[in-house]
Amino acid sequence: MSSESATLVIGLRDLQYRSRRFLVAVGVAALVFGVAVAIDGIKRNLQNEPGLVVGSFNADTWVVRAGNSSPFTTTAVLPESVAGELAATPGVRTARPVVIGRLTVEGSGRQNANLIGYVPAVGAGPKIVAGRAPRRVGEVAVGGGLDVEVGNDVQTTAGRFRVVGLVQGERYNAGAPTLFMTVAGAQQAVLGGRPLVMGVAVTGHPTALPAGTTATTNSVAAADLALTIKNATRTIDFVALLSWVIAAGVIGAITYLSAIERTRDFAVLRATGATSSVIVGGLLVQSLLLAVIASLLSVPLALVLRYGMPLPVKLSAGSVVQILLVGIVVGVLASAAAIRRAVRVDPALAFGER
Repeated sequence: MSSESATLVIGLRDLQYRSRRFLVAVGVAALVFGVAVAIDGIKRNLQNEPGLVVGSFNADTWVVRAGNSSPFTTTAVLPESVAGELAATPGVRTARPVVIGRLTVEGSGRQNANLIGYVPAVGAGPKIVAGRAPRRVGEVAVGGGLDVEVGNDVQTTAGRFRVVGLVQGERYNAGAPTLFMTVAGAQQAVLGGRPLVMGVAVTGHPTALPAGTTATTNSVAAADLALTIKNATRTIDFVALLSWVIAAGVIGAITYLSAIERTRDFAVLRATGATSSVIVGGLLVQSLLLAVIASLLSVPLALVLRYGMPLPVKLSAGSVVQILLVGIVVGVLASAAAIRRAVRVDPALAFGER
């Protein structure tokens, strides 16, 4: 039998002998990995939100008050008449004003929500999946995150609104739901009814800009909006790292315990001429097999866990590849202590010496 075959057989036989412990370790590690995958999926979703919201307007350029870079992160306002000036500017096809704000949805489960006042148009604005876009003051289309249906009323700190449409996704500011209104409705809700806007979504490229304004791009607007979740994503990364460490600790403890129990076995192997690679390989096979199986099981576990999480969880093929690679790394690192002990076993122990 080749040394590679011996390594595999020794590792698998030991796992078979200690199958109950192995299954418990796989279950615990898979659960820890599953939590890490789920919270990483939350981070991925949070990172995608700004680009999706900004991109839904299909604007080529955003015009905001001079000194600002995004209509979604500023309280600086412009006269609504700026949209009319831009619409008459060469190079501009459409110029639609937007009003951005925040409010609190009241009721049994109070929560903060985003508010966007916009001009509904084909191919521009949120995707309505039920009902229709708002047409009058007092009407709203509601994005994901609020448990409402078309025809319901939503009570907010800015008043009561009738839900006329449901929107696919469109959450931002760390997963807060969004209420879409007419521009006039949003102006009443957050600007006291004054004819002011936070920016103008422009299709085309204006050859000149109104006084006191500046142009910004979709990427800059989305990047500014992403700054609101920068600390949240860093926290998620740290918690995910702790999860990997815990999983490595579980796998390492099981592998090390196995190494302690097999001390005499290793001594016999050493005494009969087995190379260190055979001994090391057997432990490495155990650790890797445990880690890889736990990694693969963590994906369906994460799919189950997401139903108990208040924020959307985005999983992709990249998530599966990432957790598999992390599992391999964790498996290798977790076996280090057990390998160190095994290669130091004195062959004399095979003959009953201490």
